[in-house]
Amino acid sequence: QVQLVESGGGLVQAGGSLRLSCAASGRTFSRSAMGWFRQAPGKEREFVASINWRGEITYYADSVKGRFTISRDNAKNTVYLQMNSLKPEDTAVYYCAASSTRMTVTTQAGNYDYWGQGTQVSVSS
Repeated sequence: QVQLVESGGGLVQAGGSLRLSCAASGRTFSRSAMGWFRQAPGKEREFVASINWRGEITYYADSVKGRFTISRDNAKNTVYLQMNSLKPEDTAVYYCAASSTRMTVTTQAGNYDYWGQGTQVSVSS
C-alpha cells in the first residue's frame, strides 16, 4: 500500500519559518516528479511547488517564489518544503503529491497519482 505522510505543520507567526516533510512508503518515487499543493478554507486546492526526479529542477507558484524551497532525498524517499517569511495568506492545509508517470516538474494536480492526507499550516499576523 502506497502512503505519503506529511509532517512539520503547525502555528507560526508572520515572518517565521516551517519545514514540511513528506515520507513515502510502499514504493519508491526516486524516478517520479513530486509536488506540494495547498488548500485554504473556502478556496480550491492550488499548486505550490514541484521538483523533478533528480531534484535538479524546481518550479514554484509566483505567490511563494523566493520564500519557499522544495527539495528531495531519494535515498529516504522523502520530499521537503522549506517555508520562510511566512505570511497569513499562506495559511492552508498542505498536501504532498507524487506522480507515477511524470519525471519532470508539473503544476497540474491531475498529473499526480498519490496524495498525502495533508498537514495544517497556520500563520498568525
